[in-house]
Amino acid sequence: MSKIAAIQSAVETGKKKLIRGLIEEALQEGHQAVDILNKGMIDAMSIVGDKFKNGELFVPEMLVAARAMKEGVELLKPFLTSGQASSSGTFIIGTVEGDLHDIGKNLVAMMIESAGFKVIDLGVDVAPERFVEAIKVNPDCHLVGLSALLTTTMPSLEKTINAINESGLRNQVKIMVGGAPISQEIADEVGADAFAADAATAASIAKELAAGA
Repeated sequence: MSKIAAIQSAVETGKKKLIRGLIEEALQEGHQAVDILNKGMIDAMSIVGDKFKNGELFVPEMLVAARAMKEGVELLKPFLTSGQASSSGTFIIGTVEGDLHDIGKNLVAMMIESAGFKVIDLGVDVAPERFVEAIKVNPDCHLVGLSALLTTTMPSLEKTINAINESGLRNQVKIMVGGAPISQEIADEVGADAFAADAATAASIAKELAAGA
């Protein structure tokens, strides 16, 4: 098994403790950091995402795979010079105002990062104005993710989207929404561009939206 294949297998199975050693060996053998990232880790997370959507894996397995991926990315960062690694762009995410839930949002953020995006996580209970400001100071951001886990905070989705519309930044970004009470119908009602039912689907949709940006 090649080192790249071994790294891919370790990410898929969430063997975080093996990642550092495998990556160091791959670099010593002359493999490019960008190939380790794209072929070894991002491809692995795509497989994990597909297995999750097909019911072959569940949230715990996806979490450990994402953590293994994160460990590898941290090690590779010094070797990934500007412009060397393929980047899907910047993704701003947060749980909307009035909602303090973050487990689903955190999982989505990890999967999005694993898909090659730079992720800016604004946290929970994020006011519409903070989303607007984050978009303003990140002109390379073309995707925004809004999470709502309570039915009582669903109106905050529309309020946030309206704030982005009124700021004049709506043409810059595509907006994805998700969370337990959210559906495609609600996404349509609040004016979102996409709805993601789970973290793996969010990563797939993000890549599709970025490609069409």
